Amino acid sequence: MTLRLAGPLVLVGAGKMGGALLEGWLRQGLEPEHVFVRDPSPPPEVAALVKRHGIETARLPEEPAVIVIAVKPQLVEETLAALAPAIGKGTVVLSIAAGRTLASLAKPLPKDTAIVRAMPNTAAAIGRSMTAACANAEVSREQALACGALLEAIGEVIWLDDERLMDAVTAVSGSGPAYVFLLAECLAEAGREAGLDAELANQLARATVSGAGALLAQSDLSAARLRENVTSPKGTTAAALEILMGTGGFKDLLIRAVAAAAKRSRELSS
Repeated sequence: MTLRLAGPLVLVGAGKMGGALLEGWLRQGLEPEHVFVRDPSPPPEVAALVKRHGIETARLPEEPAVIVIAVKPQLVEETLAALAPAIGKGTVVLSIAAGRTLASLAKPLPKDTAIVRAMPNTAAAIGRSMTAACANAEVSREQALACGALLEAIGEVIWLDDERLMDAVTAVSGSGPAYVFLLAECLAEAGREAGLDAELANQLARATVSGAGALLAQSDLSAARLRENVTSPKGTTAAALEILMGTGGFKDLLIRAVAAAAKRSRELSS
């Protein structure tokens, strides 16, 4: 399906996540002449993408349909304040800045500005992001559909009615890829400790984690059932899981880790 918007789109911040969004939009058929990018120093690969498609970087369009904010959280307020004059009655602001609430995003903007807050993750780079989004009362159905289409260009999207859930979402799916990468890192280290050379241990860990993830994505079975299916009674997997699932093991550590991430998200929000 070709991506179409009611008017111009402005992307402010073209780093890794902003660049992944831009690549996804272009891949979905969004016409480059309708895209405007504002970033003083984008990564080389994003700069090359912008140049290749002839995307405008020197000016802003009048009353864009969507303004996407993909800058670092500490730059959001000044960025929005600078953009406020360009916001029209039909403009929706879509922010992917971590920890910035709908209320805080609204402060520098004109009254009754339509705002969507979203939290994608790093898998956006390969079109496999898990993104959660919520909207303020000013967002129309058409604007929500437009923002949803933009976010779907990088993966799956869920909409939340309760913004307070965004802290937990951030802790689970926003930060979650780092937990999986750590698992692969630790699994490779454990393999080296068990006698494997570094190259083989890394190869086995990467392939195992990515393969298990692909199986989980494609299977109708729950994660618990998939785990049970690979665990023979009194076998090698069962011996390992006795450690991982014991007191203070993997589950307890992840619960503590997600709680810490959610707490930090609330601190950033305030």
